[in-house]
Amino acid sequence: MAVWFEVPGVPVGKARPRFARVGAGVRSYTPAKTANYEQVVAMMARAAMRSREPLQGALQATLTVGLPIPASWSQKKRNAAAMGEVWPTVKPDSDNVAKGILDACNGIVFKDDSQVVRLVVVKQYAIEPGVSVRIEAVE
Repeated sequence: MAVWFEVPGVPVGKARPRFARVGAGVRSYTPAKTANYEQVVAMMARAAMRSREPLQGALQATLTVGLPIPASWSQKKRNAAAMGEVWPTVKPDSDNVAKGILDACNGIVFKDDSQVVRLVVVKQYAIEPGVSVRIEAVE
């Protein structure tokens, strides 16, 4: 069994937790941009699961991360990026995007992201930015 869904919009890498003083103590929190993105991912994952139970066993996650093509580039370079001839070596980092996506899928697509034993992440430029997510059982 496999689950496939699209997360529209500019991909967001999972940011490190932030800390704030609260009285005599310290509280940690997830930055708003990361939390909002994870909510969007969770919503898309729930829609893809259609009330099914989370996947069991060892899983493979394949993520295709589509980043926006910079508007400041020449038309020739923009076309090359759209054709896959130019690779994005810019933020967000592939591993941080994967971490945010997988964390958002916890309890929805699978019980825990520790079930993901194989992870494939491809970062490329795209005319329509977003992330394509496919999670399937390892055979």
